[in-house]
Amino acid sequence: MSFYDIKEQILMCQDCKQKFGFMPKPVFHGKEHSKIMQIGQAPSKRVHETGRPFNDPSGAKLKYQWYQITDEIFYNEDNFYMSGMAHCFPGKHPKGGDNPPPLACANKWLAKEIEMVDNELYIIIGARAAKYLFPKESFEDLVFKNNPLNGKPAIVLPHPSPLNVRWFKTHPSFEETRVPEIREMVWDVLGIKNSEI
Repeated sequence: MSFYDIKEQILMCQDCKQKFGFMPKPVFHGKEHSKIMQIGQAPSKRVHETGRPFNDPSGAKLKYQWYQITDEIFYNEDNFYMSGMAHCFPGKHPKGGDNPPPLACANKWLAKEIEMVDNELYIIIGARAAKYLFPKESFEDLVFKNNPLNGKPAIVLPHPSPLNVRWFKTHPSFEETRVPEIREMVWDVLGIKNSEI
């Protein structure tokens, strides 16, 4: 099965329609040879509505504060392949926030995507995605070191959601020391120099 076959199947997938109670809308972005494969948890309601990944407050923090890159760079499919444990918004949780991403989606698609995409760097976003890909490791340990995944370097990030304030307050060194290291790795893979931003 080719990369394009997988892409079309993801975009047509409606497996969770009964579970969600609304029409799933898979979000897909990237090419077979994107430089960075970014794996999140699930699209937000805003991403569901717009069809554009990370087009929300979490994305703003990720793109403009942590990576310090423009939308033009971020949404260039030569640069970023964006996937997740789930490709669709899973609905709102009654107690606040979004429902967790269905594991069935990750089990069906994510391994195929990881195998198909010829990237240089992985960026894993959020504790759920990290636990799925690195089940035996501590989330905090993963965040503060570079990790191997599929024979390539992988960065693990806490979720940049505004709801994740407590984690950032208890781990101030992440934004003080780790974010600059991560930014340097991202810029290096993308071939960006300071003068270009």
